Amino acid sequence: MSEPRAAVQVAYEMLAAEDDWRVCKDISESACHAQPENFVRHAVALGLSKAADGLMDPKLVLSWLMTHLGAPSALIGLLVPIREAGALLPQLFTAARIRAMAQRKWVWAAAAFGQGAGAAIILFAAIMFEGAFAGGLILLGLTVLALARSVASVAYKDVLGKTISKGQRGTVTGAAGTWAAAVTIVFALVLIAFSEVRAVIVLGAMAMGAAAWVLAGAVFMGLAEDRGAQDGGANGARAALANLHYLRDDSQLARFILARGLLTSTALAPPYLVILASGEGGAALEGLGALVLASALAGLLSSYVWGRLADRSSRLVLVWTGVLGASAMALTLGFAGFGLSSTFWAMPLALFGLMVAHQGVRLGRSTYLVDMVGPDLRAVYTAIANTVIGVILLGSGVFGAIASLAGAGVTLALFACFATAGAFVAYGLKELGDGTPS
Repeated sequence: MSEPRAAVQVAYEMLAAEDDWRVCKDISESACHAQPENFVRHAVALGLSKAADGLMDPKLVLSWLMTHLGAPSALIGLLVPIREAGALLPQLFTAARIRAMAQRKWVWAAAAFGQGAGAAIILFAAIMFEGAFAGGLILLGLTVLALARSVASVAYKDVLGKTISKGQRGTVTGAAGTWAAAVTIVFALVLIAFSEVRAVIVLGAMAMGAAAWVLAGAVFMGLAEDRGAQDGGANGARAALANLHYLRDDSQLARFILARGLLTSTALAPPYLVILASGEGGAALEGLGALVLASALAGLLSSYVWGRLADRSSRLVLVWTGVLGASAMALTLGFAGFGLSSTFWAMPLALFGLMVAHQGVRLGRSTYLVDMVGPDLRAVYTAIANTVIGVILLGSGVFGAIASLAGAGVTLALFACFATAGAFVAYGLKELGDGTPS
């Protein structure tokens, strides 16, 4: 065995950490033989993509950048809706065309290059322009990035299901999230330590993000992927409308989407927590660095663990994360009620717990969706779920704007109720885990 292949095998065995790692479930013999190298490629490529996400987080980094450039607040308010809805809503219309490709790794790789192009547009706008024009170009770049991400999301779960055995999928995505979080932690610490050149640091991070997506696409193209079924790829729009019947025909899919929709509260709640934590004289730099650091630490310490637990029972991961998310929001309200919001430890602690819960929701929902359906319908179910959630997120944005009129505390209380309801709905899902110890 050559030294590179030996190194890949060692890395795979260390990360998989299973007594029966040589046993493959629900993938072909050729895919099983190639699994060690594929596992490492997944961990590297997905980690690069996740690291780029952390370096260009619209909720934190891009909003600070647009403020720094003097963009109107109306444009800044469009960042998160464009990022989230743009990444989800188109998926129902692209799934059929993606299924028409025998090897979908090329789709993910092309989408990674597209995200790199979107990031380059954002970087160009930030360097060359200011004000509303810079803000408009940044939104254009974010739109390109979000649309490319929507394509990548549909393709990835299908490729993951074809190249990585059941029981290892949560592990590989968790490993990718862990090392990507470490990159974001370094970014946050540099922001805090070198505050006098924060704009340069942010621009450098964006350049690194664009390069990371391009490199991720190149790594992903090297996957050993079997050719798959190509039927069902005729007309995208017609197929999208026809596929909606699965919501009626498959009660588990409908229940899963309901649970996932309720658990989006863990993604929507952090801004309101930050509002409670911020005083009138809060410094923008400290706020940016601390929030990025809290998010990265949550990913670093929880992603791999959630991935291992998801391989055992992704259903219970969704239950636990709903309870944890609701508890973190309740803790936030308790800190605010007792006047502890201005302390240096209280709100960061609550934020950390909330973002740990959100990491679990992301891994649990991804693993459950891949495991609940066979390869023939995996891309279709992914597109249906993500499109419905995109609509929910748009609706939640309107709801959040209305609810915020009553105060951040009331909004967080409502989101805590949603997270609790999400845990209850997830508890009624069919158990798909293999039950083996992690």
